[in-house]
Amino acid sequence: MKNLTKKEKIVIIGAGSLQFGLGSVGSIINSEVLHGSTISLHDINETNLDLVTQSCKEAIEQKHLDFELESTIDRKKALKNATFIINSIEVGPRFKWFDLDYETPRKYGNKQVMGENGGPGGLFHSLRVIPPILEICEDINQICPDAFVINYSNPMSRICLAIKRKFPSINFVGLCHEFPGFIHHYSKILGTPLSNLEMRAGGLNHFGVLLSIRYINENKDAYPDLRKKAPEYLSNLRGVMNDVDLIKYILEKFGYIPYTQDSHYGEYISWGWEKANIEGVRAFYNGYVGVTLLVGRRIQKSIKRGKGARLVKPDHERAIPIIEGIKTDSNHEEASVNLPNDDVITNIPRDLVVECPAIVTKSGLKAIKLGDYPKGLAALLRNQASVQDLVVEAILKKSKEIAFQALLLDPTISNASKAEEMFEEMMEINKNYINLE
Repeated sequence: MKNLTKKEKIVIIGAGSLQFGLGSVGSIINSEVLHGSTISLHDINETNLDLVTQSCKEAIEQKHLDFELESTIDRKKALKNATFIINSIEVGPRFKWFDLDYETPRKYGNKQVMGENGGPGGLFHSLRVIPPILEICEDINQICPDAFVINYSNPMSRICLAIKRKFPSINFVGLCHEFPGFIHHYSKILGTPLSNLEMRAGGLNHFGVLLSIRYINENKDAYPDLRKKAPEYLSNLRGVMNDVDLIKYILEKFGYIPYTQDSHYGEYISWGWEKANIEGVRAFYNGYVGVTLLVGRRIQKSIKRGKGARLVKPDHERAIPIIEGIKTDSNHEEASVNLPNDDVITNIPRDLVVECPAIVTKSGLKAIKLGDYPKGLAALLRNQASVQDLVVEAILKKSKEIAFQALLLDPTISNASKAEEMFEEMMEINKNYINLE
């Protein structure tokens, strides 16, 4: 077992994102395993970083907790002696770029469902955010090469693939809450507690399905019941969860239910626009933007009124349980993480990062093998693997030519001439953020 007396240094990069920073620190300071650790907060937004730091400092002092808190805009200083690093950066302003990534391709007739992780929007999101993340990894490689890195930033699969290729020695995992956030539906569909269901899920991030599900008490395959009952259940969700039409269609035609909703799953499919509830997707997005901005303003007001300490509460993310598991050599299972595809899924390329379950050990995370993916869905994954391959190569080689090839390969592109015009306009919009030759 790992020595529990060792004091860790946990660096949070992007800590100025108020909810993320406060929630991450809240989880750390409520961990008995991590008592005595140093928490280092880093962000380039000094104003927001100061707000988060103020709140966290007050929370630690009020509860007389054994944690040391650092805060700096100097990344190299933050990384010194780091043992764990949690990254969640975004090139801001976040929603301005999301809107440009979505609306600009639409001017040229492109039908991308969302544009955060796939489609033309996903390409340019990747071209903006991956280079600065690789700069962070360069510093990690130089300053704290043995640190364990946890990435939350999107586009998850492409970021993790770029890290895998550029810095193969870095021990990292990508985390997303899509699968844990959807599993309660399986319990409702099947009329049994979650504790009675044994599940395996995987694929690519935002492009995965539930692969198997069993009733534990009967040792019986539950998928036949799920296939029978889920379509009606999903239809009845319309109006509550407005973006489930594509999930229902995939289940009916391919026999497996996605755990990612339309706004992400449909980003990778040429006919996603036709089968997804686009109005529902946009309603979800607009609601998400409104709530996020409102919550952000409320947090700022609370902190400025001296009530920030009460906002430093544990979040529901899995980064801290994973850090605890590595520190204690827990050997517990994480249901959904992103790791290199070393024959985890055997009928898609190995040079890929896949979403899969894993065991947490003192050495990091060990992926649980999933074997062959369902054939039809594997074909969809292989197409996306080819796109990701070119996107990452374009970034590593700083090649505008390869970036355009990646765009042409994207399944949402149906007109090459329009794609050229779109590409040039988006390059112009992003000229201060993207360096391709």
